[in-house]
Amino acid sequence: MTQKSDLEQDTLRIGIVGAGANTKKLHIPGLKRQPNVEVVAVANRSLASGSEVAKEFDIPKVADHWLDLIEDDDIDAVCIGTWPYMHAPVTIAALERGKHVLCEARMAMNASQAHEMLEVSKSNPGLVAQIVPAPHTLHLDRTIIERIASGYLGELIYVDACITLGSDFPDHDSPWHWRHSPDLSGNNIMTMGIWYEAIMRWIGPATSVVALGQCVVRHRPDSHGRRVTMEIPDHLDILCRMARGGQMRCSVSTVIGHPPLSSITLHGTDGTLEIAEKTAGGPFVLSGGRRGDDRLSPIDIAPENEGGWRVEEEFVNAVRGIEPVTHTDFATALRYMEWTDAVNLSLREGETINLPLFD
Repeated sequence: MTQKSDLEQDTLRIGIVGAGANTKKLHIPGLKRQPNVEVVAVANRSLASGSEVAKEFDIPKVADHWLDLIEDDDIDAVCIGTWPYMHAPVTIAALERGKHVLCEARMAMNASQAHEMLEVSKSNPGLVAQIVPAPHTLHLDRTIIERIASGYLGELIYVDACITLGSDFPDHDSPWHWRHSPDLSGNNIMTMGIWYEAIMRWIGPATSVVALGQCVVRHRPDSHGRRVTMEIPDHLDILCRMARGGQMRCSVSTVIGHPPLSSITLHGTDGTLEIAEKTAGGPFVLSGGRRGDDRLSPIDIAPENEGGWRVEEEFVNAVRGIEPVTHTDFATALRYMEWTDAVNLSLREGETINLPLFD
């Protein structure tokens, strides 16, 4: 297929492969809000569920199979909202067919798949390839990065990340979810990859990983009432050395009762920055303190620095050559997938795993 010149197109036509919760809540409405963009087709897990989505969002075409969208020459781009096990095959097929790709996070099942996705993307440099970014700190990222760059912290000593969003005492009757299945979610564990992606924005990647984890809830009932053995940890502790100096402890849990509010604290030789919930499930806020201060104090976010969710706008603008992809390009996503694999390797082998996995 001859690739079309997107700068000359009046209308960008997008197909939806997998209309999950995020896709229906954010991606389809966000894409439809962009000028001269049409969401023209959807392929979901079944024709019936695809028809429901098409009716809800006034999408004209429902496909029996995702390959129908890939092979449709009237579709310029695909938005992939499937579970991670489908991200690599759909992305690779779309890029090889000359279509731009917006893919839901996490990037893939594992780093090997992510690496293959990146290589295919590099082989098609005229196509936009974007992964949906970690959203929780988008409004704070620019200010955090500027503070660190200005020397607010001094030299980084230690990052303490405590992630307890939605955590509660273990519930052994809680139902099975696709995120509990290595066959569907791959090496991704809870929300650890989301938070590592955000931390990388501020201080760069890790150079080594050692991890301990456990399945506190060892079995869950599936939709048929069958008892399913859990293989993906629901409590995890990770230690890392960071490429730019310092080290990190990252604790992620869904089974701690009366948990502390989630926070990421960056400790340096001259200052401290804290990114934390102030109420359970509320927005993260930024506080800081320097040598000589009595306590951490709130840091105001200047209006020009306040970021936010603009994934669909960025994708469309990138296709049209208006701006590059920053949240999140494939190379960055590969780094968090390598870290994810390193955590899994350390859990299995009981050893420290060095990064990067791919040179």
